[in-house]
Amino acid sequence: MPPSDTPDTKIEITVSLVGRLVAAQFPEWAGLPITPIEFLGWDNRTLRLGPGMSVRMPSAERYSTQVKKEQQWLPVLAPLLPLPIPVPLAMGLPSDDYPWNWSVYRWLQGESATIERIDDLQQFAVTLAGFLAALQQIDPADGPPPGQHNFFRGGPLSIYDTETRNSIAALRDIIDTEAVTAVWDASLAAPWNGRPACLHGDICAANLLIDGGRLSAVIDFGCSGVGDPACDLAIAWTLFSRKSREAFFAALPVDAATRERGRGWALWKALIVLAEHRNTNPLIAGTSPQVIDRTIGSCN
Repeated sequence: MPPSDTPDTKIEITVSLVGRLVAAQFPEWAGLPITPIEFLGWDNRTLRLGPGMSVRMPSAERYSTQVKKEQQWLPVLAPLLPLPIPVPLAMGLPSDDYPWNWSVYRWLQGESATIERIDDLQQFAVTLAGFLAALQQIDPADGPPPGQHNFFRGGPLSIYDTETRNSIAALRDIIDTEAVTAVWDASLAAPWNGRPACLHGDICAANLLIDGGRLSAVIDFGCSGVGDPACDLAIAWTLFSRKSREAFFAALPVDAATRERGRGWALWKALIVLAEHRNTNPLIAGTSPQVIDRTIGSCN
């Protein structure tokens, strides 16, 4: 059973820690202001370095292998995509203060996507679909297959079957377990017969930047890899409503089975987050109930 990718106990990453690391390893940037950003992230913590850079640091060991992957592959992907993605400028090394590699990136302007910040949700959906279509067309040769590094994104949904069914059972007092189980079973049964494709692995609102009301960049490729791209379709249920979902799939035509697996990925994540956090952290549980309702078709 692979590890869940929900939050766990992590190292505290502070401005003073980042300042010491930058000063010791990149003295040319010492003294630049270091500023926490609006959303620091779950798996990695990101802080702004001066006016034009950011520092991205794994918060736990299981995320640390993603650093070298991003350093290697993001420069390859960036020129082939229609929207900006993070461009690594340097890789930090482990030290007495911090045990893993870390990255310095060029700063990308924008704020995390929210419905309120998006001027036209249907156009946003079309733009994102174009980005994913371009990503899936990139030659996947030698790209990293699904594994622990990306929590098996791009692999079969069945790897999370036990976790999902346990979550359904834990939520039986607040969800329609029969309807949810039927959707999950249909997602598991939907075959994948396509060729492996490049995938982002965590297309969610927090990883989509908005500038001037429009999608301006895609960030956080820690779960990227090569495999079944259905996981990148979960956004159709986690953010979009009926009309924007239709626009998304009209611009990114996929077969019914791939769409079904994408719905399964959205349902899996919503279930595990809600089961873990509904009684302890409603903020993290967030919109999970609405996502579950969308996947079973009980709301737009």
